Amino acid sequence: MRDKPTPPVRAEIVRSQAQEQDFGVITQPLSWMDRLTAQGWLRKTFLLALLALVWEWYARSLGNPLVLPTFSETVASLVEHTRNGDMVSKTAVSMGVLLKGYVIGLVLALILSVLAITTRLGEDLLESLTAMLNPLPAIALLPLALIWLGLGDPSIVFVLVHSVMWPVALNTHSGFKAVSPTLRMVGRNYGLSGPNYVVKILVPAALPSILSGLKVGWAFAWRTLIAAELVFGTTSKSGGLGWFIYENKNILDIPAVFAGLFTVILIGLLVESIIFRNLERVTVKKWGMQH
Repeated sequence: MRDKPTPPVRAEIVRSQAQEQDFGVITQPLSWMDRLTAQGWLRKTFLLALLALVWEWYARSLGNPLVLPTFSETVASLVEHTRNGDMVSKTAVSMGVLLKGYVIGLVLALILSVLAITTRLGEDLLESLTAMLNPLPAIALLPLALIWLGLGDPSIVFVLVHSVMWPVALNTHSGFKAVSPTLRMVGRNYGLSGPNYVVKILVPAALPSILSGLKVGWAFAWRTLIAAELVFGTTSKSGGLGWFIYENKNILDIPAVFAGLFTVILIGLLVESIIFRNLERVTVKKWGMQH
C-alpha cells in the first residue's frame, strides 16, 4: 500500500501593520462651493430669487402694470396692506375657516378609514363613496351648501370638508392595507384590537401614506377656500384672502391682486416647510421609514 504524499508546508508570511502615513489621501475637505450647494434651503432660496428676477425683468419689459406689475411693486403693495392690517385680518379670516373644515374633514376621514380596515361593510362604503364623490369638485357643491346652510361660514366649511375628507381617507386606507402581515400578527399576539390596534400598529406603520394624505388634503382645502371666497367671499363674514383679491381686481389695483396671490403662495410654502416637513423629520425620517 502506497503512502499518501505529504502536502507541502507553506511558509508563514507575517506582514507588518500598515501605518496611516503609508496611504494616500482618501478624503478631501469640501470646497466652499460644495458646502454651499449642499444646503437645501440655500438652493431653494436661489431658485426663488432667480424667479423673482425673471418676473421683474419681464414685467419691466412688458411695461403694462394692468397686466403684470413688477415684483417690486407687488412686494411694496404687500408691505403696505400688511402694515395697515388689511392683509393680516383677511388672512386670519381665511385661516380660521380653513382650520374648521380641515379638522372636521380629518376626523371624518379617520372614522371612515378605521371602519374600512376593520369591517367589510365599511370598506365597501368607503370605496363606493370615494368613487362617487371624490371626482366631484368641491366648489361645485357651494351653491347647494348656500341653500342648505345659508350665508356664513358653515357653507364654506361644508365644501372644505368635502375637499379634505376623500383624499385623506383614500391615502390612510391605502396605508393601512399596505401594513405587513407580520406587524398585524404582532399586534394580534399582544392582544390588541379595536382602537388600540389601529393606534399602536396601523397608524405608525401607515404614517408615510397618512402624511401624504394630510398634505394633499391641505392643498385641496386651501385652493378650494380661495376659490370659494373669490366667488362667494361675503359668505365668510368680512371675507378672506380670496375676497381681498376679488375686491382689488374690481378697482384695478393689480399690484394688490398679486400681493394677495403672493400671500396665498407664501402661506402654502410656510405650511409645507415648517409644519409638514418638521412632522416628517420627527416621525417617518427619524424612524427610518423615509429618506
